[in-house]
Amino acid sequence: MNTDPYGAFSNDEAEGQVYTVTGQDWDSLVAEQAERGDGHIVVNMGPQHPSTHGVLRLILEMEGETVTEARCGIGYLHTGIEKNMEYRTWTQGVTFCTRMDYLSPFSQEVTYCLGIERLLGIEDEIPEKADVIRVLMLELNRISSHLVCIATGGMEIGALTVMTIGFREREVILDMFELITGLRMNHAYIRPGGVAQDLPPDALPKLRDCVAWMRKHLPEYADLCNANPIFIGRLDGVGYLDLAGCLALGITGPPLRATGYDWDLRKKQPYCGYETYDFEVQTWDTCDAYGRFRLRLNEMWESCKIIEQCIDRLEKMEGAPVMVADPKIAWPAQLSLGSDGMGNSNEHIKHIMGESMEALIHHFKLVTEGFRVPPGQAYVPIESPKGEIGAHVVSDGGTRPFRAHFRDPSFVNLQAMPALCEGAMISDVVVAVASLDPVMGGVDR
Repeated sequence: MNTDPYGAFSNDEAEGQVYTVTGQDWDSLVAEQAERGDGHIVVNMGPQHPSTHGVLRLILEMEGETVTEARCGIGYLHTGIEKNMEYRTWTQGVTFCTRMDYLSPFSQEVTYCLGIERLLGIEDEIPEKADVIRVLMLELNRISSHLVCIATGGMEIGALTVMTIGFREREVILDMFELITGLRMNHAYIRPGGVAQDLPPDALPKLRDCVAWMRKHLPEYADLCNANPIFIGRLDGVGYLDLAGCLALGITGPPLRATGYDWDLRKKQPYCGYETYDFEVQTWDTCDAYGRFRLRLNEMWESCKIIEQCIDRLEKMEGAPVMVADPKIAWPAQLSLGSDGMGNSNEHIKHIMGESMEALIHHFKLVTEGFRVPPGQAYVPIESPKGEIGAHVVSDGGTRPFRAHFRDPSFVNLQAMPALCEGAMISDVVVAVASLDPVMGGVDR
């Protein structure tokens, strides 16, 4: 019996002609179909397809080239991250959740740590410098995520120059990630109680150079795309979803703000001190793929403004702490990376070994066993590059999460795919899905 939920069961009576294609002569098959004069066909776009943003399967029923029904098939990338987090300490969980949406890892890290800090009751004890660094990393990440969205979206409609320059700018951001965290991806840099380590001595000048680079090169995207008649022709009016549709489906982020609604958690429900930064929530009013592109372009400029404010603040915080003072939570205590970006530096190991045997034992137990979190549950949503992301963390009083479940915006926003695509041409499906910017690592966690 066929168990494919999208296929006909063996006891179902198929309507019309069914072709089982096993590699025979396509000419005869096409000729036979042409004689019938029936344009209805079911197409699998994906799961291994360059225009489905990862391992995403789209089941498209079509009349000619018009999509009459569209469905998503997900689960091909399932990693079991949320379940695995139940078998690791609270701090070790950061190394799991950072790998979900691999294009916006800091959003997952921050929402997870904010939930833990709420359960611990230490939200007011987080050092100001740690909050500023968190905002800095979130906004750098917002730019890099939007760059990938615009770059891959351009590639999928043939605008290859947009793709090459998009990844060029992203490399500059990834260099900053590597400088600050030691890694380009999968950082686990945001920790419960603060961040893993302070900025290196040469970070602030290089961050200023990074922002200067962005301000110099971001106008190229507007020059290439904003008034390009081919680009507008492919995006304008495509993937239409108005405010009522977004609210009905729970859509957040750029697709929601492209309807003209200024819903942004950085302003509506501030966290990490966002209420103290000067920036504007960007909106557009076309409800289509073109509006989502223009919106992301504008958001990158606003992120540059926030990053510059972070740099100004950090210049005045030399030597300030970046982790809570409680040695029972701060893990690992004042960690310093080695020159290779891995492990503890010799200076840090020497410091621990030289303090006392008790300090060494405490450090060992804190890292291997973890700290206990009072029983309870917390949900602290934040504004990721793709929309609202929140970690629902549940504690039973132990050293590991009883449950950690994420409200991932890619998963929720993907619900809009049928509404965007049905009634459109198959060529518009690529544009519509790209405008949602789903990342399957977040969908199939």
